[in-house]
Amino acid sequence: MKKIIIIAVVVLASFHTQAQRYCVIDSKYILENLPDYKQAQTKLDEASAQWQKEIDAKLQEVDRMYKAYQAEQVMLSEEMKKKREDEIVKKEKEAKELQKKRFGFEGDLFKKRQELVKPVQDKVYNAIQKLASSKAYDVIFDKSADLSIFYSDSKIDKSDDVLRDLGVAAPSKK
Repeated sequence: MKKIIIIAVVVLASFHTQAQRYCVIDSKYILENLPDYKQAQTKLDEASAQWQKEIDAKLQEVDRMYKAYQAEQVMLSEEMKKKREDEIVKKEKEAKELQKKRFGFEGDLFKKRQELVKPVQDKVYNAIQKLASSKAYDVIFDKSADLSIFYSDSKIDKSDDVLRDLGVAAPSKK
């Protein structure tokens, strides 16, 4: 029993004597300073705006059809009313399906983001891994993620090192 306690104390003591090396990066700052990311974001914004125009046009058509129906409703037979209502509902459903296809979960915007942004994020991740192994960091915290860091000394912020690894000159910080 004494041997187990002694071994446990020795193991715990050895863990405490090894200093953990860590640093902080700001992935948002890194991405915002990468030209590839800016281009990808611009392309995403353009595609999103185009798709939104397409959806807006469909919704305007639905609105136009509805207003026309309301204006002519008193002159229509029950059969014609039903037919027009069905057409309006069908058009509205098409617009909502298009909106879901473009902006829904795993829709076109999601796929486009995967296509354009993921390669840039992978490049950043690889640069961070390279930094971790070359400088022997045990842990790298991202202060732009959900992790809350109330204070970090600028000496441990290695975001500019990651940018240099990616071939981008770090902008002067304010």
